[in-house]
Amino acid sequence: MRQFLSTVEKTADRLKPVEQERHRLKSVVRALAIGPRLIACRPQKTMVCPTTGVVLFLLGASLLQAHVISMSNGDLTLRGDHLDFVLTMPAYEAAHTPHPETALLEHIRFSNRGETARLVQKSCHEDASGGMYICAAEYSFSRAVDGVDVECSLYQVTVPNHVHLLRAQNGDKRDQAVFDYSFTQTTLRFRPPTSFEIAVQQGFEGMLRAVAGPVQLLFLAALVLAARGRRELVLLAVMFLAGEIVTALAAGTLGWQPPVRFVEAAMALSIAYLSVEILFLPQAGMRWLIAGILGSFHGLSLYLVLAGSGFRPAYVLSGAAIAELAVIAALGFCVWMLERRWTITRLVQSSAALLLVFGMTWFFLRVRS
Repeated sequence: MRQFLSTVEKTADRLKPVEQERHRLKSVVRALAIGPRLIACRPQKTMVCPTTGVVLFLLGASLLQAHVISMSNGDLTLRGDHLDFVLTMPAYEAAHTPHPETALLEHIRFSNRGETARLVQKSCHEDASGGMYICAAEYSFSRAVDGVDVECSLYQVTVPNHVHLLRAQNGDKRDQAVFDYSFTQTTLRFRPPTSFEIAVQQGFEGMLRAVAGPVQLLFLAALVLAARGRRELVLLAVMFLAGEIVTALAAGTLGWQPPVRFVEAAMALSIAYLSVEILFLPQAGMRWLIAGILGSFHGLSLYLVLAGSGFRPAYVLSGAAIAELAVIAALGFCVWMLERRWTITRLVQSSAALLLVFGMTWFFLRVRS
């Protein structure tokens, strides 16, 4: 009998590692099981999870339709009653625009005191060596003008987060304007802007570039979910901003021009990696260091904005930091309110799983595009 009991005990000891491994594999499979079982909460908590799942799904679906960094440049020269305009856009963006030789210029209009400039001639071609699509056009007015009203809606034929930077010149006078989905009309008066106007315009542009895209918002959501408390959320936010700002400034100092596809793919991987941390490394340390490293990828996107616009880094980066902190604070407050009412462990896991799928899908799409 003693020998039998001893044999049973030894067998049980041998089976313990197997049982532990079985439980670990079950947890991994449960985390990857994206579906109703993962997203569903307990019966009394069904109001929260479906809504969050739908929001993340819609955000992820929208990000697959657009580039993170979408910019074009325009140079306008006013010569009495004539206006010369040159539009420069990355060729890969023009390729997604139906009939770019006509559609692009149709979404930029010039006028003065109610008179629309008449198109005299135009030409569009792709510069294969520079990877750019260029359109040049000449317009005329019935009289000499000293100012131009501009309406730009390029975001309608490119991507929703497209930004167009227009530089204008009238003799020795210069002016400029920035257009996107929220700002489509302006008047060029060819007077130098004040320091306050420059700070507001460029700071606001930094805000938009930091949080206007779904990719940036999804990453900030992942950053909030990765925090295991309010103190850690503050530390992650500080390190993320530090990595972002330092990289944007360092890239400008070194004169490095990273390919847009590389930056977009890196930003997608930043979402996926944070999701992996949440799902499979819930107790991992030094998450603040990871936040700083991932922030450097997002800093490259801001650097591309700075390099393409000539804006002052202090204004753009300050605006970006303010907007990102506001979003992090808002998302963190929402999570804190949910934690007070419900146990959201399952919700965090389901959201992280969705973010992982979106990040990897978007990464492979950008690499192959």
